Amino acid sequence: MSSLAKSEILFLYESTYSIPNGDPFTGEQRYDEETKKVLVSDVRIKRFIRDYFINKGEEIYIVNSSTKKQETSTKKKQSGSDARMKELKELDKNKELSGKELLCGKCIDVRLFGGISTEKGDAFNLTGPVQFALLNPSLNSVDLRIHQNTSVFVSDTEKSQGAIGTTTLVPYSLNQIHGWINPFAAQETKLTNNDVGRMFSALWHSINNANTRSKSNQNSLLLLQIVYKRPVDKLYHVDRMIQLKPNEGKRQEQIRSLEDYQLNFDKLSQAAQSDMVEKINYICAIDALEKQLLQVNGLQEKARKIELTE
Repeated sequence: MSSLAKSEILFLYESTYSIPNGDPFTGEQRYDEETKKVLVSDVRIKRFIRDYFINKGEEIYIVNSSTKKQETSTKKKQSGSDARMKELKELDKNKELSGKELLCGKCIDVRLFGGISTEKGDAFNLTGPVQFALLNPSLNSVDLRIHQNTSVFVSDTEKSQGAIGTTTLVPYSLNQIHGWINPFAAQETKLTNNDVGRMFSALWHSINNANTRSKSNQNSLLLLQIVYKRPVDKLYHVDRMIQLKPNEGKRQEQIRSLEDYQLNFDKLSQAAQSDMVEKINYICAIDALEKQLLQVNGLQEKARKIELTE
């Protein structure tokens, strides 16, 4: 049995006049028309984490270049996974490791999120022990805003002016990301507690330091890891344990900053007092919010502040 305990993750970060997660086909923010809540996908979150590790010089299995089909010297097309596996095997000087052993040993994203290989004679499919909800709704409802912008590049070679376009922006959203860590899958990928700590640092820092036009105005606020006593334990709807309440006189759609609302942790209090919960690790960006969190009944005894690494 892996020493890694089963746990669930809640990560809160705010976005202001940005696009937390654009649709890959339209570029428009993912959005639930019924609830008016912003949606952030699991793929976007994993991309944040991978990009951080890439910038730190870590060996990552899923990189942008490996998603393109490449050709060998015989001009035979390879899949992205085949080409990437070949690159990594060339780094294995002893040539003694299987593809699975090689990926789990070298690539932290495989230990976290799993990976596949379609290489003939060495194919495998590893389910990642760390998973996030496919779509994560914001805690507040949002009215999207249309923003017009111009390009300095001409739209056509025969025209002298730049193109005019529109972008749909999110004025403010408190995004909540819900995740799970499965100890059984962790045995397969060799995931360690140190890896999990590095993932938390990557997620926290990558949100704070994203510098693209659509992602630069974001801030990490709170990360909770609810650690269970047994691998079969499960609390009901962890993603509903934090609730947002606008200040008096404001609607959720009018929220523009942390000063416009309060967070309610009453349901988290019930979870903290559950016999199923061993401890609750946390990271908090704001002293006042941390103070409020630690005043939650039952949390004082189980709360453990964890330190981020660079």
